[in-house]
Amino acid sequence: MYVIAGLGNPGREYEGTRHNVGFMTLDALADKYNIDVREKAFKGLIGKGVIEGNKVILVKPQTYMNLSGECIRQVMDYYKVDPAEFIVIYDDISLVPGGIRIRKKGSAGGHNGIKNIIAHLGTQEFPRVRIGVGEKPARMDLADYVLGRFPKEEAETMTTAFKDGAAAVVDMMTEGVEAAMNHFNGAARGEKEKLEKQKAERKEEVKTQ
Repeated sequence: MYVIAGLGNPGREYEGTRHNVGFMTLDALADKYNIDVREKAFKGLIGKGVIEGNKVILVKPQTYMNLSGECIRQVMDYYKVDPAEFIVIYDDISLVPGGIRIRKKGSAGGHNGIKNIIAHLGTQEFPRVRIGVGEKPARMDLADYVLGRFPKEEAETMTTAFKDGAAAVVDMMTEGVEAAMNHFNGAARGEKEKLEKQKAERKEEVKTQ
């Protein structure tokens, strides 16, 4: 079983903000696999389902970003899930808007939501998907930037990023984190499409054997 969490802040005032790309990517994943993430439990919203043969618990912590670990720890303890089978999706200002990076483990890198999760789990050895939201303008406050919304010219890029982020999570479960890193980290869109086509062709070959 996998626990997959998208980070963000609850409430309408935060919908569509840069800090909520974890929520939006999780929504893209839930929509693709028809998983309803509305059950209130463990200080969050959860949804149970199956993705490519893997049982999953999708989680949207409702504690506000800086206390995300409170929700995650409760979910992990209740379902007895190892950190290696926990995947978290969140925003990253060090990546261009729509950029995707997968990591097997690592520090919080200044992200307070991840910092709180590490504190509650007692480890930083869990895989994660970082979704780029772009670097903040030099004279702008960081909080104002991440709690702001994307300009119209970035909307299409981000919609694609949410779908790609969801695909990356599926890859991590089905192909392994290392393979997913090779597929998505820094890959050009055309290269990713070529890889997807190759994977589809391999699956067809297996079916016909």
